[in-house]
Amino acid sequence: MARSARPVVYYMATRPDGTLPPTDTYLARYHRAQGETISTVNLADHIGETVDHPTPGEKWYTDRPFGYFHMYTRPGEILERIEDGWPIRLFVVEPLGETGNWGGHHSPYWLMSHQIRVVEETDAWRAFGHRGQQTLAALAQLPDLARQWATDWAADPEGTRRTYTAWEKRVDRTRALTGWAFCRAQYSRREAALQAANELAADAAGQAATDAGADPEVLAAIRLRARCLVAGQLMFDRIRNGEYEQSVRGLLLGAGLDTPAPVPA
Repeated sequence: MARSARPVVYYMATRPDGTLPPTDTYLARYHRAQGETISTVNLADHIGETVDHPTPGEKWYTDRPFGYFHMYTRPGEILERIEDGWPIRLFVVEPLGETGNWGGHHSPYWLMSHQIRVVEETDAWRAFGHRGQQTLAALAQLPDLARQWATDWAADPEGTRRTYTAWEKRVDRTRALTGWAFCRAQYSRREAALQAANELAADAAGQAATDAGADPEVLAAIRLRARCLVAGQLMFDRIRNGEYEQSVRGLLLGAGLDTPAPVPA
């Protein structure tokens, strides 16, 4: 018996207040510089309702900062066009009327329309893909971890430096972060999620390590470790088969530094 197709779910991300960000950030900056106000819609105010776009643009071009409703069918790519970054709110919507795209072969997970029905608000972690909960859990742990890593450096600077240098060489040689994690994120449509997770990890760990008094060399190493750790959590399910892949995954999670970070179930 043929397997039935999984129903397509359409997602839209908003700012924390529920309003939609511009669909083109470059045009938005230009129009704001001219003193113009950019229209928006608050999805949180319209759950269960049909919403017409307030200022529809030409189909389907970027002729204004907010000219259409921009939906995603791959939640791991949602964060690629969020003007203010994380945190966000996430909504499930239904496109109505005519729909389009800039070109399916370029962005097959995009869909645009001038009318939607707001179905429901859903968990924001889904914007990182199906391992979003684990990824956010790792990000939440980073301030405490970074402070501990900075303490380890202060307690044994030379020994810790040697350990990190050896680990960094293995990460670089295997391209664990720049190759394995990045390519697998592209294949599984989580490229935007990985980029956002990298930035959030570097910021969180960097701030905590700075507050702990880490010098620039230590800060750079801790930021790299944080980025690797979060990438390893996000892409855990895509870097798993075979002894070599498991060793790459281990490097991302910190193998060789101390006890590798646990992976939330």
